Amino acid sequence: MEWKKLRRKIQVPAYIQFFISIGTLPLAVYVFMGMLLVCNISIILSTFLLDKFYIVNLQENFKNLEHLNLKLRAQRHEYLNEMQVVYGLLELEEYEEAYRYLHPLYEDIARIGKALRTKKPAVNALLQAKMEYAQKQQITFFVEVSSDLAALSMEQWEVCRILGNLIDNAFTAVSGMDGEKKVHLCIQENEKQYLFIIYNNGPVIPENKRELIFKKGYSSKKEEGHGLGLWMVRKLAGQYRGTITVTSVPGKTEFDVTLPK
Repeated sequence: MEWKKLRRKIQVPAYIQFFISIGTLPLAVYVFMGMLLVCNISIILSTFLLDKFYIVNLQENFKNLEHLNLKLRAQRHEYLNEMQVVYGLLELEEYEEAYRYLHPLYEDIARIGKALRTKKPAVNALLQAKMEYAQKQQITFFVEVSSDLAALSMEQWEVCRILGNLIDNAFTAVSGMDGEKKVHLCIQENEKQYLFIIYNNGPVIPENKRELIFKKGYSSKKEEGHGLGLWMVRKLAGQYRGTITVTSVPGKTEFDVTLPK
């Protein structure tokens, strides 16, 4: 039976028709089909990589929430015991010893308190996790939260992605430094917009790279997984009509993200 009659009777996928038709079609058709195949493969690979990136990010957010919950439960139990010790020291009039005993406890409470100022539980968990990481890496991480983010329309996991990538980028910038490593994060709002401001005392970003760092795949590191952070921040902010800008001078590199209300 001829191919044309057979094709009318059964549904043959386009890619099979292409191979069956080899030798009967013009060269331009082969080139077009080849380009179409390459485009389809590229789209599939890009979708797979982005889905993998989203899943990893969501898993990290859930892990942070679970960690914060366990931390708060453990603290409640520990502080009851600690208060008994302090009460005993005060009963014995050991005031200096009570002060020395309370000082590290106060720092621990203050650190948790800084992370619990928003109405976004996932954001609170993220900030807590980042503060603990900074402490282990001997990075001085200042967190100032003056907005509870209650009216922010962005999904919590998207806010975490923006803040997480900005914080990780700042930590990376100061990680190889000698001397004190400082990172500041400010979460603010005004009548028109929300602002995420983060700055560090790491190396200056050359002016000719300040736009390049937002390109997909660009990274100064060769390890797998780098090159998507700042690109993803700009992409997410743009979806909500927001912006991200960077300024860099000796002693201070700052990223500002704005999200309109």
